[in-house]
Amino acid sequence: MTDPLHTDLLALAQEAARRAGALLRDGRPADLAVAATKSSPIDVVTEMDIAAEKLITGLIAERRPDDGILGEEGAATEGTSGVRWVIDPLDGTVNYLYGLPTWAVSIAAEQDGETVVGVVAVPMRGETFHAVRGRGARATGAWDGERTLACRPAPPLDHALVSTGFNYVADVRAHQADVARRLIPLLRDIRRGGSAAVDLCDVAAGRLDGYYERGLHPWDLAAGDLIAREAGALTGGRPGERPSGELAVAGTPGVFEPLQRLLEDFGAWHD
Repeated sequence: MTDPLHTDLLALAQEAARRAGALLRDGRPADLAVAATKSSPIDVVTEMDIAAEKLITGLIAERRPDDGILGEEGAATEGTSGVRWVIDPLDGTVNYLYGLPTWAVSIAAEQDGETVVGVVAVPMRGETFHAVRGRGARATGAWDGERTLACRPAPPLDHALVSTGFNYVADVRAHQADVARRLIPLLRDIRRGGSAAVDLCDVAAGRLDGYYERGLHPWDLAAGDLIAREAGALTGGRPGERPSGELAVAGTPGVFEPLQRLLEDFGAWHD
């Protein structure tokens, strides 16, 4: 049965992602500069991250003033409706800063603590991914219209293409590189795209067989994780756990569990 609330939340998330994506794509100044740093000098925020979050949160506050909000750039509202929005206005800020195309607007809606709607807009690809819990995942592309998403049939692990990301703190990044060094001979190859939301959607779309990363935040994960699961992928953290900042893993069935076991053995869950 279709839940009218979820349909309304999806429509709002799609509108907000579309408008923020257009702002980021069309409004990027030629002299874009770093506005602030976070966990390290290379963990950057630009004026466009801040502007996109203000656009999204302003639209949500106008349409659904009783909802909670959690945003990467500081938006935080408790809310009273049982719905909370989890927002990354610009996932892949360093890519955006350098003019690379892999960045996204990620918006999820939670109801009573469970993610029920996820939208990830990737403007430079002309794609938007979306999912509603229990209703599957779909993508709309500028070149191929709307399509249902399904993760790839599982290859043997040594034929799996897997993506990952690296922390902004040098010592942590060095350990993550060591994990990747041990893992790469056991796979087809490893990619590093620079946007967790896009990587999760690429698992959903069958462009990647798996993905893992340590150090993610709820806004990095919420929308993409739902989209991947609704496309048939498995997601989790350490064995038996949900994805979290400690470790997030996604993969097509048949790749997920052996990848997760290797990551556990290689210590991908700690610094």
